[in-house]
Amino acid sequence: MELRLAGKVALVTGASRGIGRAIAACYAASGAKVMLSSRKEDALRQAAAGMDGEVDVFAANAGDPEAAAACVAATVGRFGALDILVNNAATNPYFGPAVDIDLPRWDKTFSVNLRGIHVWTAEAWRASMAERGGVVVNVASIGGMSTEAGIGVYNTTKAAVIHLTKVQASELGPGVRVNAVAPGLVKTDMARTLWEEHEAAIARRLPLARLGEPADIAHAALFLASDLAGWVTGHTLVVDGGALVSVSSPAG
Repeated sequence: MELRLAGKVALVTGASRGIGRAIAACYAASGAKVMLSSRKEDALRQAAAGMDGEVDVFAANAGDPEAAAACVAATVGRFGALDILVNNAATNPYFGPAVDIDLPRWDKTFSVNLRGIHVWTAEAWRASMAERGGVVVNVASIGGMSTEAGIGVYNTTKAAVIHLTKVQASELGPGVRVNAVAPGLVKTDMARTLWEEHEAAIARRLPLARLGEPADIAHAALFLASDLAGWVTGHTLVVDGGALVSVSSPAG
Protein backbone atom coordinates (compact mmCIF):
# COMPACT_ATOMS: atom_id res chain seq x y z
CA MET A 1 0.00 0.00 0.00
CA GLU A 2 1.09 3.53 -0.75
CA LEU A 3 0.33 6.92 0.72
CA ARG A 4 -1.80 7.67 -2.34
CA LEU A 5 -5.46 8.53 -2.97
CA ALA A 6 -5.69 7.57 -6.64
CA GLY A 7 -9.27 6.89 -7.71
CA LYS A 8 -10.74 8.60 -4.66
CA VAL A 9 -13.03 11.64 -4.52
CA ALA A 10 -12.52 14.10 -1.68
CA LEU A 11 -14.43 17.13 -0.43
CA VAL A 12 -12.61 19.63 1.78
CA THR A 13 -14.44 22.41 3.62
CA GLY A 14 -12.71 25.66 4.48
CA ALA A 15 -10.42 24.95 1.54
CA SER A 16 -9.65 28.45 0.27
CA ARG A 17 -6.78 29.09 2.68
CA GLY A 18 -4.68 27.78 5.52
CA ILE A 19 -4.97 24.18 6.62
CA GLY A 20 -7.93 23.38 4.35
CA ARG A 21 -6.10 24.65 1.28
CA ALA A 22 -3.03 22.63 2.17
CA ILE A 23 -5.08 19.45 2.65
CA ALA A 24 -6.89 19.93 -0.66
CA ALA A 25 -3.61 20.48 -2.51
CA CYS A 26 -2.01 17.47 -0.82
CA TYR A 27 -4.93 15.21 -1.69
CA ALA A 28 -4.99 16.39 -5.30
CA ALA A 29 -1.24 15.84 -5.66
CA SER A 30 -1.76 12.35 -4.23
CA GLY A 31 -4.19 11.40 -6.96
CA ALA A 32 -7.63 12.27 -5.57
CA LYS A 33 -10.26 14.28 -7.37
CA VAL A 34 -10.98 17.13 -4.98
CA MET A 35 -13.90 19.50 -4.47
CA LEU A 36 -12.85 22.64 -2.62
CA SER A 37 -15.51 24.45 -0.61
CA SER A 38 -15.64 27.66 1.43
CA ARG A 39 -17.81 30.77 1.49
CA LYS A 40 -16.15 32.81 -1.28
CA GLU A 41 -15.94 31.46 -4.82
CA ASP A 42 -13.22 33.90 -5.94
CA ALA A 43 -10.92 32.75 -3.15
CA LEU A 44 -11.66 29.12 -3.96
CA ARG A 45 -10.81 29.59 -7.63
CA GLN A 46 -7.58 31.32 -6.71
CA ALA A 47 -6.64 28.43 -4.44
CA ALA A 48 -7.59 25.80 -6.99
CA ALA A 49 -5.55 27.48 -9.73
CA GLY A 50 -2.35 26.66 -7.89
CA MET A 51 -3.07 22.95 -7.42
CA ASP A 52 -1.96 19.95 -9.42
CA GLY A 53 -4.52 17.31 -10.28
CA GLU A 54 -8.27 17.35 -10.90
CA VAL A 55 -10.05 19.87 -8.71
CA ASP A 56 -13.26 21.87 -8.74
CA VAL A 57 -14.88 24.41 -6.43
CA PHE A 58 -18.28 24.97 -4.83
CA ALA A 59 -18.99 27.98 -2.63
CA ALA A 60 -20.91 27.07 0.53
CA ASN A 61 -21.23 28.36 4.07
CA ALA A 62 -20.20 25.48 6.33
CA GLY A 63 -22.80 26.47 8.90
CA ASP A 64 -25.71 26.35 6.41
CA PRO A 65 -27.30 22.87 6.14
CA GLU A 66 -28.84 23.60 2.74
CA ALA A 67 -25.50 24.74 1.38
CA ALA A 68 -23.86 21.60 2.76
CA ALA A 69 -26.40 19.39 1.03
CA ALA A 70 -25.95 21.27 -2.24
CA CYS A 71 -22.17 21.01 -2.09
CA VAL A 72 -22.20 17.28 -1.36
CA ALA A 73 -24.68 16.73 -4.20
CA ALA A 74 -22.50 18.80 -6.54
CA THR A 75 -19.45 16.74 -5.60
CA VAL A 76 -21.20 13.45 -6.33
CA GLY A 77 -22.62 14.91 -9.54
CA ARG A 78 -19.23 16.19 -10.70
CA PHE A 79 -17.06 13.24 -9.75
CA GLY A 80 -19.52 10.34 -9.37
CA ALA A 81 -19.02 9.63 -5.66
CA LEU A 82 -17.68 10.97 -2.38
CA ASP A 83 -15.03 8.84 -0.69
CA ILE A 84 -13.31 11.30 1.67
CA LEU A 85 -14.82 14.20 3.59
CA VAL A 86 -12.57 16.65 5.43
CA ASN A 87 -14.50 18.77 7.92
CA ASN A 88 -12.01 21.62 8.25
CA ALA A 89 -14.13 24.78 8.18
CA ALA A 90 -14.22 26.65 11.48
CA THR A 91 -14.81 30.10 12.88
CA ASN A 92 -13.77 32.04 15.95
CA PRO A 93 -15.70 35.35 16.06
CA TYR A 94 -14.96 36.05 19.74
CA PHE A 95 -11.83 36.51 21.85
CA GLY A 96 -12.25 36.91 25.59
CA PRO A 97 -13.63 35.19 28.70
CA ALA A 98 -16.19 32.55 27.83
CA VAL A 99 -18.57 33.91 30.46
CA ASP A 100 -18.82 37.23 28.59
CA ILE A 101 -19.62 35.98 25.09
CA ASP A 102 -22.94 37.09 23.60
CA LEU A 103 -25.29 34.36 22.46
CA PRO A 104 -25.21 35.20 18.72
CA ARG A 105 -21.44 34.64 18.60
CA TRP A 106 -21.74 31.55 20.82
CA ASP A 107 -24.32 30.13 18.43
CA LYS A 108 -22.26 30.98 15.35
CA THR A 109 -19.18 29.26 16.76
CA PHE A 110 -21.08 26.07 17.58
CA SER A 111 -23.07 26.19 14.34
CA VAL A 112 -19.97 26.11 12.16
CA ASN A 113 -17.45 24.25 14.30
CA LEU A 114 -19.66 21.47 15.69
CA ARG A 115 -23.11 21.32 14.10
CA GLY A 116 -21.46 21.80 10.71
CA ILE A 117 -19.41 18.64 11.13
CA HIS A 118 -22.54 16.67 11.97
CA VAL A 119 -24.45 18.09 9.00
CA TRP A 120 -21.71 17.61 6.39
CA THR A 121 -20.98 14.08 7.58
CA ALA A 122 -24.67 13.14 7.52
CA GLU A 123 -25.00 14.50 3.98
CA ALA A 124 -21.91 12.59 2.82
CA TRP A 125 -23.27 9.44 4.45
CA ARG A 126 -26.64 9.71 2.76
CA ALA A 127 -25.30 10.74 -0.64
CA SER A 128 -22.52 8.17 -1.04
CA MET A 129 -20.78 6.68 1.97
CA ALA A 130 -23.63 4.53 3.32
CA GLU A 131 -23.47 2.51 0.11
CA ARG A 132 -19.79 2.79 -0.87
CA GLY A 133 -17.99 3.34 2.41
CA GLY A 134 -15.53 6.15 2.94
CA VAL A 135 -13.39 8.20 5.28
CA VAL A 136 -14.14 11.29 7.36
CA VAL A 137 -11.35 13.47 8.74
CA ASN A 138 -12.41 16.10 11.28
CA VAL A 139 -10.06 18.96 12.08
CA ALA A 140 -10.07 19.50 15.85
CA SER A 141 -7.37 21.28 17.89
CA ILE A 142 -5.16 20.64 20.88
CA GLY A 143 -7.22 23.46 22.37
CA GLY A 144 -9.90 20.80 22.81
CA MET A 145 -7.56 19.03 25.23
CA SER A 146 -6.59 22.01 27.37
CA THR A 147 -7.64 25.52 28.31
CA GLU A 148 -6.30 28.86 27.11
CA ALA A 149 -7.32 32.41 27.89
CA GLY A 150 -9.37 34.16 25.25
CA ILE A 151 -10.43 31.22 23.10
CA GLY A 152 -12.34 29.11 25.58
CA VAL A 153 -15.51 28.93 23.52
CA TYR A 154 -13.62 27.93 20.37
CA ASN A 155 -11.74 25.30 22.37
CA THR A 156 -14.99 23.97 23.80
CA THR A 157 -16.27 23.31 20.29
CA LYS A 158 -13.03 21.52 19.46
CA ALA A 159 -13.33 19.34 22.56
CA ALA A 160 -16.80 18.41 21.34
CA VAL A 161 -15.39 17.64 17.87
CA ILE A 162 -13.00 15.13 19.45
CA HIS A 163 -15.90 13.35 21.17
CA LEU A 164 -18.16 13.58 18.09
CA THR A 165 -15.40 11.90 16.11
CA LYS A 166 -15.61 8.92 18.46
CA VAL A 167 -19.41 8.83 18.19
CA GLN A 168 -19.31 8.96 14.39
CA ALA A 169 -16.65 6.26 14.25
CA SER A 170 -18.67 3.93 16.48
CA GLU A 171 -21.87 4.47 14.50
CA LEU A 172 -20.62 4.57 10.89
CA GLY A 173 -18.24 1.62 10.95
CA PRO A 174 -17.33 -0.74 9.46
CA GLY A 175 -17.86 0.96 6.12
CA VAL A 176 -16.75 4.44 7.15
CA ARG A 177 -13.67 5.32 9.17
CA VAL A 178 -13.81 8.59 11.14
CA ASN A 179 -10.75 10.21 12.68
CA ALA A 180 -9.63 13.67 13.72
CA VAL A 181 -6.40 15.60 13.51
CA ALA A 182 -5.65 18.02 16.34
CA PRO A 183 -3.24 20.77 15.28
CA GLY A 184 -1.19 22.81 17.66
CA LEU A 185 -0.37 26.41 16.79
CA VAL A 186 -0.11 26.59 13.00
CA LYS A 187 0.92 29.68 11.06
CA THR A 188 -2.40 30.52 9.42
CA ASP A 189 -4.25 33.79 8.96
CA MET A 190 -7.00 32.62 11.32
CA ALA A 191 -4.50 32.08 14.14
CA ARG A 192 -2.34 35.11 13.32
CA THR A 193 -3.18 37.01 16.51
CA LEU A 194 -1.93 34.06 18.55
CA TRP A 195 1.50 33.78 16.96
CA GLU A 196 2.54 36.76 14.83
CA GLU A 197 4.15 38.89 17.55
CA HIS A 198 5.41 35.98 19.67
CA GLU A 199 6.54 33.34 17.18
CA ALA A 200 10.14 33.04 18.37
CA ALA A 201 9.19 32.87 22.04
CA ILE A 202 6.51 30.25 21.44
CA ALA A 203 8.82 28.16 19.27
CA ARG A 204 11.48 28.09 22.00
CA ARG A 205 9.00 26.37 24.34
CA LEU A 206 8.23 23.56 21.89
CA PRO A 207 10.31 20.37 21.79
CA LEU A 208 10.54 20.65 17.98
CA ALA A 209 11.38 24.38 18.26
CA ARG A 210 9.09 25.69 15.54
CA LEU A 211 5.47 26.51 14.88
CA GLY A 212 3.43 24.35 12.56
CA GLU A 213 2.89 24.93 8.86
CA PRO A 214 -0.34 23.98 7.07
CA ALA A 215 1.54 21.22 5.25
CA ASP A 216 2.28 19.52 8.58
CA ILE A 217 -1.43 19.05 9.14
CA ALA A 218 -2.08 18.10 5.51
CA HIS A 219 0.41 15.24 5.71
CA ALA A 220 -1.34 13.85 8.80
CA ALA A 221 -4.72 14.18 7.08
CA LEU A 222 -3.32 12.34 4.06
CA PHE A 223 -2.30 9.41 6.23
CA LEU A 224 -5.71 9.24 7.92
CA ALA A 225 -7.48 9.28 4.55
CA SER A 226 -5.23 6.64 2.99
CA ASP A 227 -5.42 2.85 3.06
CA LEU A 228 -2.35 2.86 5.32
CA ALA A 229 -4.72 3.94 8.12
CA GLY A 230 -7.17 1.17 7.25
CA TRP A 231 -7.41 -0.08 10.85
CA VAL A 232 -7.56 3.35 12.47
CA THR A 233 -10.89 4.86 13.47
CA GLY A 234 -12.19 6.97 16.35
CA HIS A 235 -8.70 8.36 16.89
CA THR A 236 -7.48 11.95 17.28
CA LEU A 237 -3.98 12.41 15.89
CA VAL A 238 -2.17 15.25 17.65
CA VAL A 239 0.18 17.25 15.41
CA ASP A 240 1.57 19.98 17.62
CA GLY A 241 5.37 19.99 17.61
CA GLY A 242 5.24 18.62 21.15
CA ALA A 243 3.14 21.42 22.63
CA LEU A 244 1.14 19.10 24.88
CA VAL A 245 4.30 17.77 26.47
CA SER A 246 5.95 21.16 26.87
CA VAL A 247 5.58 23.50 29.82
CA SER A 248 3.10 25.65 27.90
CA SER A 249 0.63 24.48 25.26
CA PRO A 250 -0.43 27.15 22.70
CA ALA A 251 -3.44 25.95 20.72
CA GLY A 252 -4.24 26.55 17.05
